[in-house]
Amino acid sequence: MAKILYVEDNEMNRDMLSRRLIRKGYDIIMAFDGQAGLDMMRNDSPDLVLMDMGLPVLDGWEATIQAKADESISAIPIIALTAHALESDKQRALECGANDFDTKPIDFKRLLEKIDALL
Repeated sequence: MAKILYVEDNEMNRDMLSRRLIRKGYDIIMAFDGQAGLDMMRNDSPDLVLMDMGLPVLDGWEATIQAKADESISAIPIIALTAHALESDKQRALECGANDFDTKPIDFKRLLEKIDALL
């Protein structure tokens, strides 16, 4: 069973997506801000990270940059999640080091395909 770290500050989003992923058989751990997400990447060794970009304390953009700069966690795939659907947002996420990008609201089938491709 793959362990997914879901970094999301919105409680409703966390609850909805985490329950759907658990039903699909994933082990879900959660962080509520970018700094806690980085700490959990280092301490909990997730197989994949779903990273919201609009986070408190340390935003998802910077958290992704720091994760990819840290050799101990840089190989963990990150899927950037944001409500901003512009091509420039996707490009920025990839430039920060995200392995993939998806928009909110989440298209669950499409997100599952991206998760499966990276695991």
